[in-house]
Amino acid sequence: MTTGLPNFFEYNLWANLRLLDFCEQLSDEQLDATMTGVFGSIREVLMHLFASEEGYAYSFTKTRPSSPLKEEDSFVGFEELRRRAQLSGKALIDIAKERDLGETFWLDGGVYECQAYIVALQAISHGVDHRSQIATLLAQQGIELPALDAWGYNDALHSKQ
Repeated sequence: MTTGLPNFFEYNLWANLRLLDFCEQLSDEQLDATMTGVFGSIREVLMHLFASEEGYAYSFTKTRPSSPLKEEDSFVGFEELRRRAQLSGKALIDIAKERDLGETFWLDGGVYECQAYIVALQAISHGVDHRSQIATLLAQQGIELPALDAWGYNDALHSKQ
């Protein structure tokens, strides 16, 4: 089996869905807690995370959902976030399998130049960063997030076999 960038996006989708499953069980108070140094509340971080992921997929496909997520919108709920995470996550996996990541992109209305692999790298690092922020918000409340790191992913892969 060949491994590569698609595996990173498979991990990213797994971690995002596991995060949503866990956060769905939290109380409103826990979801709305915030602290200095973190993007916002858990709800705000989740909206930002998945709005951004739709944007990364858009950079490649130039297609958006009929009503794209906007991080400033009201929280859309876990079912809708899960649906969108699956769509953008699967799109990024397919992109990693099929696209030339050496392609040049002009982002931000054509004023920002980068290679496609930079967008892919940003999508992965952005997810890790914000999942860590949610873990910090939860830790401050005495709540431990399940393992969302590579070791947790490996364990999940092996438990399916």
